[in-house]
Amino acid sequence: MNLRKGVVIGSMILAVVGMLAPPPPLLASDETRAKELIQQTCVQCHRLAGTAESRFKLHAPDLIWAGSKYQRSWLIRWLTGKEAPLYAKGYLWDLTNVPTKHPIVTEVEANALADYFAEHNRDPRVTVGAFDLSKVTKFEVKFGAAAYKAHACLGCHTIEENGKLIGGPQSAALQKAGQRYNMDWLYRFGQNPQDFIIHTGEFLADATDAQLRAVIGFLAVQGVNDFTYYEPWTSQEFANASVDRGKTLYKEYCAQCHGFTGKGDGPAASELEPKPAIHANMPFDKLPMEYLYNVINHGGVAVGKSPNMPYWGLTIGQQGVADVIAYLKVTFKGIPEVASSAGSEPNAACVQPRKTAMAPNDYLTRTNPVPASAGTVRAGKELFLRTAQPIACVMCHGEQGDGKGLMGGALVPPPRNFTCGAMMREIPDGQLFWIIKNGSPGTGMTAFSGMPDEQVWQLIHYIRSLAK
Repeated sequence: MNLRKGVVIGSMILAVVGMLAPPPPLLASDETRAKELIQQTCVQCHRLAGTAESRFKLHAPDLIWAGSKYQRSWLIRWLTGKEAPLYAKGYLWDLTNVPTKHPIVTEVEANALADYFAEHNRDPRVTVGAFDLSKVTKFEVKFGAAAYKAHACLGCHTIEENGKLIGGPQSAALQKAGQRYNMDWLYRFGQNPQDFIIHTGEFLADATDAQLRAVIGFLAVQGVNDFTYYEPWTSQEFANASVDRGKTLYKEYCAQCHGFTGKGDGPAASELEPKPAIHANMPFDKLPMEYLYNVINHGGVAVGKSPNMPYWGLTIGQQGVADVIAYLKVTFKGIPEVASSAGSEPNAACVQPRKTAMAPNDYLTRTNPVPASAGTVRAGKELFLRTAQPIACVMCHGEQGDGKGLMGGALVPPPRNFTCGAMMREIPDGQLFWIIKNGSPGTGMTAFSGMPDEQVWQLIHYIRSLAK
């Protein structure tokens, strides 16, 4: 028999015996009992000392740094058999294709083991507080999800997306990572996985620290349905915001595109497509703070807008972002007659001239696969008026869908007037789907790339219900 296979089978037998045998009475102290469990059972598969080693030479994940790696509550659930296997095809992926069951201990024994690991198996390389979980934002998680995929994490690890598991089941499942890991440890692991395990396909990503932190933030919310996101606009910088400082910053940075008086006529604007937003036409005090913060701090791309809008957060800092927003809110209140002009003329002006790109043929020929119903239209309306991300459609297209939204007057060209039946009849479902998903270059139309397909089709049903 192959020696390694013999070890695998022996380990599995020990695991089964450990599950079936009743736990011995606790006659000694908790720490003594923990030592006994470790020496009698855990060391059969796990290492509790040493340095990085190839997974091909291991029989289970190392517990060398267990005291720094796991959240206590998860560890207790795992040891008492209340968590699913972490490796869908087994840890020894070169030899097995099925998960192995882990020995189960009592609640008292699990707590004793957790105490032991916390005392004796902490990782000195991990800096406590290196990753501040309380400062994770919704945007950071969204950015982290994109970075997670861009850096090929999906190739080996599963996550949950729109209610489905996606990704390769070769390594540890991450769909509940937020319940399992200490994020300080996970952040240190992400800096160089080969400090922990080597020569088994561990990938070294060419990621910046900001990207890594975003990925860790993304993992921190996996399986945590009630996660409390940080809202930067509630910080002390915003409490200390200065309109005067914001005015100076606006002149120094924003005016080059948006103009000194916010009319979109800065020196850079003449050759830009799409044209910079006309701030003078926008009632900034009525716009969602989350949107304002993200577009200024993280840039146009962050909210599906033009990449010509830079991410100013690094340049002017959080205080600068707060100051500029304070200035915008006080200075620009919108011009109702301009904002209400879109689509207000008779049918001749109803069909708005556009240079909108045509969707690829495989999209253009699609028809809405979601059956039309009152419930579908209601779901689309909820997205349109309130829940679509990164910003609700109503903000530009208006409550009636006629292009008279609060931000509509700032956009060149103005937003689509969905009440225009003559125009809407000429736009195929597939074209609408493509534009909603990808945005419309040369206009202010945001890309809703993260919206699930079903929601896009629901939204299209609602938009078509507005046509007259």
